[in-house]
Amino acid sequence: MRLPAQTAGETVAGDTAAPHGGLEDRIGRFATIWGRAIFPVTATSLTRAEFERHLVPLTRTLVDALRARPFDSSAGQRVGQELVAVHCTDPEALAGTLGVVESYLVLYCGPGGPDAESVEGTEEYRSRCARLQHGIAAGFARALRERTLKEQEAIARSALTARIDAQQALHASEERFRAVFEGAAIGIGIADLEGNVLEINDALLQMFGGMDGHVRGRNVSEWSHPDDTPHVWRMYGELVRGERESYRVEKPYYRHDGTVLWTNLTVSLLRDAGGVPQYQLALMEDTTERRLLNLRLRYEATHDALTGLPNRTLFFERLAKALSGAGGSRFGLCYLDLDGFKAVNDSLGHSAGDRLLVEVADRLQSCATGPGEVVARLGGDEFVALTTGPDTEEKATELAVRILSALSVPIRLDGRELTVRGSIGIVEGPARERTPAEVLRSADITMYRAKAAGGNRFEFADAAADARAITRHGLTNALPAALERGEFFIEYQPLVHMHDGSVHGAEALVRWSHPQHGVLGPDRFIPLAERTGLIVPLGHWVLEESVRQARAWQHQKGGATLRINVNLSPTQLHHPGLVADTIRVLESSGLSPGALCLEVTESALIGADDELLEPLRRLAALGVDIALDDFGTGYSNLANLRRLPVSVLKLDRSFTKGMQQHPANPVDVKIVEGIVALAHSLELAVTVEGVETGAQAAQLRALGCDTAQGWYYARPGAADRIHNLSLSDAVPTS
Repeated sequence: MRLPAQTAGETVAGDTAAPHGGLEDRIGRFATIWGRAIFPVTATSLTRAEFERHLVPLTRTLVDALRARPFDSSAGQRVGQELVAVHCTDPEALAGTLGVVESYLVLYCGPGGPDAESVEGTEEYRSRCARLQHGIAAGFARALRERTLKEQEAIARSALTARIDAQQALHASEERFRAVFEGAAIGIGIADLEGNVLEINDALLQMFGGMDGHVRGRNVSEWSHPDDTPHVWRMYGELVRGERESYRVEKPYYRHDGTVLWTNLTVSLLRDAGGVPQYQLALMEDTTERRLLNLRLRYEATHDALTGLPNRTLFFERLAKALSGAGGSRFGLCYLDLDGFKAVNDSLGHSAGDRLLVEVADRLQSCATGPGEVVARLGGDEFVALTTGPDTEEKATELAVRILSALSVPIRLDGRELTVRGSIGIVEGPARERTPAEVLRSADITMYRAKAAGGNRFEFADAAADARAITRHGLTNALPAALERGEFFIEYQPLVHMHDGSVHGAEALVRWSHPQHGVLGPDRFIPLAERTGLIVPLGHWVLEESVRQARAWQHQKGGATLRINVNLSPTQLHHPGLVADTIRVLESSGLSPGALCLEVTESALIGADDELLEPLRRLAALGVDIALDDFGTGYSNLANLRRLPVSVLKLDRSFTKGMQQHPANPVDVKIVEGIVALAHSLELAVTVEGVETGAQAAQLRALGCDTAQGWYYARPGAADRIHNLSLSDAVPTS
């Protein structure tokens, strides 16, 4: 937006150096710049200084709106209306105002002012500033329209009165009417009842290009336009027949050079003293510039500024229209997310990322050229393509194939060739069954399913998969509140000595008593807690409860120690407070470190460096046992056992499963035998999981395993079951 030509140089030259001082000083300075920009084109009796003082409260209104939370752009409309109220009605005054607001409002009156060293939040305030500009333009246009309509009504009344007085008093009032007619700021024309133009004023002549012969003497029927609404000429016919007194419409005209003139047209019927229709009086307000401004604002509000594609707002309108189609109509939607786009921004910068998005947008547009196909950018690196018609499943598939094929051609940026990949979720189906929000949610879920499958592919939506994803999302959102409400509880599965069946300890297994889904096992929510970071407070709670329970068992058994095994997640391993938290829990409960065993999965320690192992080594040095859980599934180098601070190997239940058959799988037997021998040579104890039969227990005992757990001995249960478990319950009978 440019400042008016006559003041732009003055403003730029005089105000490039930002002022110092408080907010009120900067508000006053902004008002001065504003006044310089628009005073030359303002029809006012005020001096420039008086006019600038009048702009101070308007500036304060803009500043308050810019800083307000929540933000309200209606303040811009009020400012636009005030400009018209003080006779700033020239389009150059609006242009100058928008230019000053765009260039100086955030600079002078944003948080911290022009001397602020931090730019944090600048983009937010520039976005607010843009919305205030739109509000100013809208308020200006609305106020100018209302002012013009009032003028129209006043002129119409004056014209009608002048005509009646002329007939009644001959020429007494004709001069008064002629003054209004010639000096009016809006176009006025008089035609007979056949539509022949008899008189026009200069304002109307200028609207049509200033050539008298192209207006005067013509018939109004020649000024039809393809965009005329059907009722325009119907109301015209009613007026010339005397069936209505007036009508008001928005009507376009073609000028002699082919350009379009948009007007607010008011046509009134003039009658003689006897009430017989004689003439028609037309009042025209030129709304072309305002219409173009509204169209531009509408375009900016519905299109992505970077790529020029329809944005989320416009796409939702198109999707809603497709989903509300007649019975039998169908739609297909492709939801695209670029794979690894963040790496482009991180490595090459956001400017390169923006150019990549522009190229991707161009390629997507070249893919969606069929009838009923449209492409939009939802934000970031997410795009959507919509197709409609009778066979949308095939069309959506073909569209997805074209998109992936178009993206497969490398894109050159800054001398580099970048290979772009994308994951696409497709939703296809009949109209009138789902809302736009439901369709986008399903497409988003499906897209992430395609990304999880390796990316660079498309997947069709599946109702069951959607339901599972929605359930996972619901569980993820409910996790924090569930911990606060105490919905988690712990069950304990006994660990027994294999040589005599005595209870050695128990493994703590957390459960979630969900209000809707019932009791959930850890496989349903632990991965979600890992992704959200809630695993740290949840794991700390499990450790506290388990250690407290182990101490309670110790009191119940007269001081005898039952070891408690607590699982440690990969995220907890990286938490800097792991060692301190564990020591604090042990000290507060009074449980000795030797009664605690922390279980870490083998996969979590594959390739672990000394920094990751250091907390485990410190805990092991205190006497806490470290168990390597799920051993045999992580493909780790057995030589790594020498450097890991573990004292127990827990064999994965897959080895135990191989011993259910008769005879036992010889390969599994040999593997277990080798692992036990290796572990014992390294002075490590061996625990086996998943023991379900006496035959398994006997075989594993014969192979030298030290402790075991499984349903053969006891299922996970309440804490009091550990204390009540007798020797006969645990000793194998076959």
